[in-house]
Amino acid sequence: MMTQPTIPLDIRQCANGVWSTEHGSTPAEMQVMLTVNGESWLEFMCTPEYLEALAVGFLYNEGLIESAAGIAQLRVCPAGDNVDVWTVHRIEKPVRWRRTSGCAGGMTATGNDLEPHDTEFPAPPRGLPVHFDDVTLTASQINELVFGLFRAQRLHRQAGGIHASALSDGRLLLLSCEDIGRHNTLDKLAGRVLLENIVEPRRVILTTGRISSEMLQKAARMGIAVVVSFTAPTSLAVQLADYWGMTLIGYAHGERFKVYAHSERIEAR
Repeated sequence: MMTQPTIPLDIRQCANGVWSTEHGSTPAEMQVMLTVNGESWLEFMCTPEYLEALAVGFLYNEGLIESAAGIAQLRVCPAGDNVDVWTVHRIEKPVRWRRTSGCAGGMTATGNDLEPHDTEFPAPPRGLPVHFDDVTLTASQINELVFGLFRAQRLHRQAGGIHASALSDGRLLLLSCEDIGRHNTLDKLAGRVLLENIVEPRRVILTTGRISSEMLQKAARMGIAVVVSFTAPTSLAVQLADYWGMTLIGYAHGERFKVYAHSERIEAR
């Protein structure tokens, strides 16, 4: 059973018609069962790192627990392919799981079935403040945080092909997580915040992955004011960010970025 986040292997390479063998590595991909109060719920397709945080963060982002105090017992089985979670109070297994737009087969029981042309939007998830009047950032701060996420991509430098997300107070990166699934990176961040009792203000999430409506919902659940992606947001994510009062930034790289919603928080200096 794979227990390391990257797997070493020999790779055959062809360059200009010449074959060679190089020693490299590839991201590990595992099926990990989430078992809640003795009942199998679903399987994560994930990178085997921070599995306890992945399970706890998933339950939190789904609105099924409110804090680490809701967890009675938590353990990863010796084989590394199952996370057992026992909660203080019984929680009901969702009747229907909805496959997300994410890589690695993400699943959610929350969210909505809105189409881009809809005009009625859901209330923001519990955890999202009504106003973020105290949150402002400069363009140089955004650029520095983006460079910080580049530097934090430990597994990506080893093997490539893996997403990263980071949590920031607006000045420093507080935590970063990597996974083959972009949704998993946000669940791991949420779980680490709970399990490690991170109390610093959480204002910004940076991610290498596309911001879909499910990614924005996870960020909102964590009380994030500003979401920054290396790539694009979807149309529904833009609409929800505008409605929920969240600043949404895409295509952040080099010294440039694009602001899709609530640019008033970003000062151009």
